Amino acid sequence: MLPGFFQIALTLLLVVGITPILGTYLAQVFLAKKTFLDPIATPVDRLIYRTGDIDPEENMTGQQYAIAILTTNSAIAVFVFLLLMLQQWLPLNPTKLGMPTWDTALHTSISFLVNADLQHYTPEITLSYFSQIAALGFLMFIGPATGLAVGIAFIRGVTGRNLGNFYVDLTRSITRILLPLAIVGGVLLMATGVPETLAGPATATTLEGATQIISRGPVAHFEAIKMLGENGGAFFGGNSAHPFENPNGASNLWQIVSMLIIPASVIYTYGLFLGNRKQAWLLYGMVFAIFVALIVVTAVGEYQGNPLVNAALGPQPNLEGKEVRLGWAGTALFAISTTATMTGSANGMFDSLMPAGGFCALLNLFIQVIWGSMGTGTALLFVYLFLAVFLSGLLVGRSPEFFGRKIEQWDITLVSLILLIHPVLILIPAAITLTFPDTFAGISNPGFHGLTQVVYEYASAAAGNGSGFEGLADSQPAPTALWWNLSTSFTLWAGRFIPITALLFLADSMSRKQTAPETPATLRTDTLLFTGVTAATILILGVLTFLPVLALGPLAEAFQLATGR
Repeated sequence: MLPGFFQIALTLLLVVGITPILGTYLAQVFLAKKTFLDPIATPVDRLIYRTGDIDPEENMTGQQYAIAILTTNSAIAVFVFLLLMLQQWLPLNPTKLGMPTWDTALHTSISFLVNADLQHYTPEITLSYFSQIAALGFLMFIGPATGLAVGIAFIRGVTGRNLGNFYVDLTRSITRILLPLAIVGGVLLMATGVPETLAGPATATTLEGATQIISRGPVAHFEAIKMLGENGGAFFGGNSAHPFENPNGASNLWQIVSMLIIPASVIYTYGLFLGNRKQAWLLYGMVFAIFVALIVVTAVGEYQGNPLVNAALGPQPNLEGKEVRLGWAGTALFAISTTATMTGSANGMFDSLMPAGGFCALLNLFIQVIWGSMGTGTALLFVYLFLAVFLSGLLVGRSPEFFGRKIEQWDITLVSLILLIHPVLILIPAAITLTFPDTFAGISNPGFHGLTQVVYEYASAAAGNGSGFEGLADSQPAPTALWWNLSTSFTLWAGRFIPITALLFLADSMSRKQTAPETPATLRTDTLLFTGVTAATILILGVLTFLPVLALGPLAEAFQLATGR
């Protein structure tokens, strides 16, 4: 038990140690200060601006920023969809794969565009190397860079600055952050044994004399941006449980650290923008404390194991659906990290988690701020700050202010839209699916676990996560695949772009307001008391909104296992 928890503690210490270093660098990048990569990145940036006829000095309004995102992302989605549909005539297709079904191609294009990477297909037998590299690999930079740009624009707005220029923020996110880190990550993963080759599948003869076809490909670079960009899309069907994606403990450690460092560092970056590191560390500590609590609950549940199995075999960890080389602790930490950061990768079967782990994973998808999606997770954290300030102002009878700027009706309307669209996009399609289980769902597990499978799929799509409890007939050529592809495509698109648009309008509104001078009656947000109020607001809203689902899903399953019925 102790080695497992030591592994968890070591990983978390690495993330905390990296946070101020990377957070400072992010602030330098987006405040247009000098960085060590400028000699290499600046000429590339200028070439991109000239090619795209972009004025890097132009500042956008919230509406202009949102329109730039929607038009650019829509055009990219159409382009990638066409690439996938034409893959059989494109190069780097050693196994001569044909085109996927149109609904699978549509779902995949949208899923990777919005940084969710929810996959309703088996990659190695569906997509060619060209599709994996040129189509999905391209989106695995665009998706997180768009989210990071929105998060930075939001930080600028709430701290009284202009929102900036989307195209500049997108470019700098890729050339100065994601691409350099992905190059380093790819080299490190190759050093741990992850392959990087354009050769086709290998043929081997087993000890029994049978012939086995072993899939391979350019995996290392794909895996690096998959984790750093919180993408989570797999090169193989086994995702990070596959030995070619995650061969050992060293690669597992690097992947967990990779998915955590940028979203954790953005909170510190916010403190530098604001000029208030105390505020940043308090928020960081709040998120970190909830994160650790969820890890502990999940790890203890996995270590104690399944009571029904233990009754027959004696006490042992829950190893069902796990890779022995990674262990129960590595799987528990990975599961909570990947759902907290909206990465969506998996090094074990979520379907095999104990109910405590399923509960914690779902809670991450419901509240979306522990640590949240690339850039937008921190922005959503500030939305809860807005709400906490508003509620506190109501309680004490004062006009609510956020950093000296009054919170008005329009601001609260946007906050309400951001918080309410998430449960709507999860609960309504889940209710429709569960109403027609034979036609739409294809659930493999009846009862409480089956309900969790369906709700988790839509929660993962709405949050931009991409992980799944599986056990659903959502891959071609199953007849239910069309429903899953189309319904989750809508949830993916709306769950990404409606909150992003509202966040930008909210940031634009705050940036235009005059700052009121601080007085003794001003509600300070950089105190332990207010941080506690914010934490309570997050947990109460997250739990109460989805309490019936949690009660009928993982909680009911836990009682069922405990009683043996």
